[in-house]
Amino acid sequence: MGMQEWTVKEAYYPSKCSLGEGPYYTPERHELRYMDINNRKLFIIDLNKGPDSVRILDTKMPIGVTANIDGVDSSEVILAGAKDGVTKFNLKTQEHEYVAKYWSGPDAEDKTRRMRSNDGAVDTQGRFWVEAFVDPEIAELTEEGCLFRLDHDGTLRTMHDHMTIPNGITWNADDNKMFLTDSPPGDVFEFDYDPKTGDISNKRLFFHLDEAAQGVHPDGHAMDVEGNIWHACYGGSKVIRISPKGEITGVIHLPTRNITCPTFADTELFITSAKEAEPEKFPKSAKFAGNLFKVDVGIKGMPKYPARLR
Repeated sequence: MGMQEWTVKEAYYPSKCSLGEGPYYTPERHELRYMDINNRKLFIIDLNKGPDSVRILDTKMPIGVTANIDGVDSSEVILAGAKDGVTKFNLKTQEHEYVAKYWSGPDAEDKTRRMRSNDGAVDTQGRFWVEAFVDPEIAELTEEGCLFRLDHDGTLRTMHDHMTIPNGITWNADDNKMFLTDSPPGDVFEFDYDPKTGDISNKRLFFHLDEAAQGVHPDGHAMDVEGNIWHACYGGSKVIRISPKGEITGVIHLPTRNITCPTFADTELFITSAKEAEPEKFPKSAKFAGNLFKVDVGIKGMPKYPARLR
C-alpha cells in the first residue's frame, strides 16, 4: 500500500469544544455522539439529517468515553467512563448510576479529585476497557495512568499501569492482539490478547511517533477492517494511517492542530479536536479548534461491540 493523502478544509460541525473526544457511531440509527470533556457536554448528531440535528446534553461530570449496553436502548441509556468510575448515563434525565468506582482505600479521595477517565473500548466479549489518568486541568501529569477492565459481573480489574496518558485501545480482526497508546512518549504498544479470559501479555513497542519529541503526540485511534490504525496526532494537524507492519501509509491533513480521536461511520472517519492553546501564534488553527471533521477514506472500520452487564 502506497502513501495516500486526504485534506479536510472545513468542519462538519462547529462544536468549538475545549476538549472534543470519544466519538462513537451507532449504525442502527446512523447516529454519532462525542464529548466535550472539559465543558461536560455530550453532542448527538443524526447523520441522516446532518449537523442541524445536533442535540447537546449536560453530562454533569467529565466523561472520557462511552459505549452502548447490550439489551439496552442506547437512545436512552449508555455506559460511560465518567470522572471516577463507570456509570450508566441516562440521556433522558442526565443522571449517572455507578456500575463500579475506580478508587478505594486511603488515597481514594485524592485520586477522585485529581484523576478522570480517558479513552476506552469494548472487546468482542462485551468487556468494557477504560483508562484513567491525572487530569491535566487539575494537577501535574504523573505515571499513575492505568487501564481497567470491567467484567460482566461489574468487577473492575487493573490490567496495565505506569502510563502517563493512556489513550486509544483496539483489537485486531483475529482477536489475538490488543493495541494501546501512551501519548506523551509517543508510543503505541502491542499485547498478546486472549479473548476467552481477557488477559493481556507480552507487551512490546508497535509504533513510535518520532514527532513526539517536538510536542506532537498520538492521541485516540481507530482500526479499519484491514488492520490499519488511524491515529490522531495531537499538535500535528493530522490523522496518520499506520499499517499492520507499523509503517505510516496515509495522512489526513486537518485545519487545526490538536486532533484528538477518530471513529468510523461506514467508510467515513469522524474526527474530534481540542482548543488551541496558542491562538495568537496559530490563528488558523484557533479558527477551527474544537470542531468535528469528516472525511471518506474508502474503507470500513472494525465493528463496535456493546458492553455486556449481568
